[in-house]
Amino acid sequence: MAFERVGVVGLGTMGAGIAEVFARAGLRVIGVEADAEALARGRGHLERSTGKAVDKGKLAPGQRDEILGRITLTTSREDLRDVDLVVEAIPEILDYKISLFKDLDRICEPGTVMATNTSSLSVTAIAAATGRPGRVVGMHFFNPAPVMKLVEVVGTVVTEPGVVADVTALAGRLGKTAVAVGDRAGFVVNRLLLPYLNHAAALMELGVAGRDDIDAAMRLGVGLPMGPFALLDLIGLDTAYEVMGVLFDETRDRRHAPSPLLRELVTAGLLGRKSGRGFYGESSESGESGAYGGAPHREQVKPRLGTFKVVGYEDEGDGLAERLRAAGFKASEDPDVVLCLADRPVIEHAVRLPDPARMVGVHLVGEQVAELASTALTSEHAATAARDLMKIVGLTPVPCKDRAGFVVDALLFPYLNDAVRMYDAGYASIEDIDAAMRLGCGYPAGPFEMLESFGLARVRDGLRALYTEYREPAFAPAPLLDQLVTADLSEFPRR
Repeated sequence: MAFERVGVVGLGTMGAGIAEVFARAGLRVIGVEADAEALARGRGHLERSTGKAVDKGKLAPGQRDEILGRITLTTSREDLRDVDLVVEAIPEILDYKISLFKDLDRICEPGTVMATNTSSLSVTAIAAATGRPGRVVGMHFFNPAPVMKLVEVVGTVVTEPGVVADVTALAGRLGKTAVAVGDRAGFVVNRLLLPYLNHAAALMELGVAGRDDIDAAMRLGVGLPMGPFALLDLIGLDTAYEVMGVLFDETRDRRHAPSPLLRELVTAGLLGRKSGRGFYGESSESGESGAYGGAPHREQVKPRLGTFKVVGYEDEGDGLAERLRAAGFKASEDPDVVLCLADRPVIEHAVRLPDPARMVGVHLVGEQVAELASTALTSEHAATAARDLMKIVGLTPVPCKDRAGFVVDALLFPYLNDAVRMYDAGYASIEDIDAAMRLGCGYPAGPFEMLESFGLARVRDGLRALYTEYREPAFAPAPLLDQLVTADLSEFPRR
């Protein structure tokens, strides 16, 4: 099917961005809002977005005029009667969407394809409310729509043959990468992303590590574009809370139950950037006081002569010891602090020392981060000394409790495990899952690329440790991951 005339209902930030994407590709667009005031806001979104593109040199002024000239704005849904495709981008409330689709079903020609931009709600439930369920699909864009390259195209059990293919081809015409998936809550990206964000809130609430330290660990250690709390503020805490609720309603997995911390902040109206305050303050993704935690400490650390001992993994331990010696510190049999690169709970190593208060666990993450795990016996002096040592040798210290996985592995490995389960269930291919997370979230690599880079055995063993500590069924290694490690394979079979 050739799509030339497109309608977009709802011209908030997302809807206006979708309208701009269609117009950039040369399609005629009819943008619909509820009233004149909302329409004026939508026009403002379009003008600001295209204006910024001109300022950045990504559009010529004449191109901007052509794009805006392809968009007709109206408050009448009746103007959509002749479009080939209509996309809704109204609030994530199922009753609102069903009511809209019933009205669109009345207005639009029988051959018109109707798409919902929902990020989590049931496309099947929306389709079933119309007289044309076979021509209803999900077309989930990512914010900001003109920039993000991913579109999730969601078919249902009643979608007519060819409709998903036609919409997928349209996404390619828009310059997007389309991932075709079935109708499961959260689709690919949100089904993998939101539990990770929810888990970060749980770790903070449990006191495993603080807001700034968790964000720094995932951003600097893993290379993610934003830490989980900065990303939650960007998404909107209310949106994250709603999506988690939809996931939980479908799966009844307690890991999908929205964090009580999210509920508290949403109830208080602290929704992130949209409200001016969430986990962080208004003007910055970090470094501003918010509901929890203050600004990261960036004090200058003056080198001082001290003594240390490094125990644990030989290669990593030798490398860390050499960096410390180069900074002017001395190795000693009676050290100020014992740095333990641990392969099991740090406390098991600490209790073997004459003075267990001196031991701090160390986990080096990437080239920039050192997670520092204090046990129940670690002294404040040792913890402070370990933080200072890491700063002096150019590492970002991330203080945390002595818990399985510390911060990074505790957040990253369950996310990777979820991706394996998604693939093993036949929901999406490895290539599509990797592409969805790279393009939809800006991750440096997809989950399967990460898995094979880390080593399947390492991830499997880390999950076993998490399961042993937390007794969370979802942390148990996916059977496919376990089987591949048992078979001594280093890569996933591509189907």
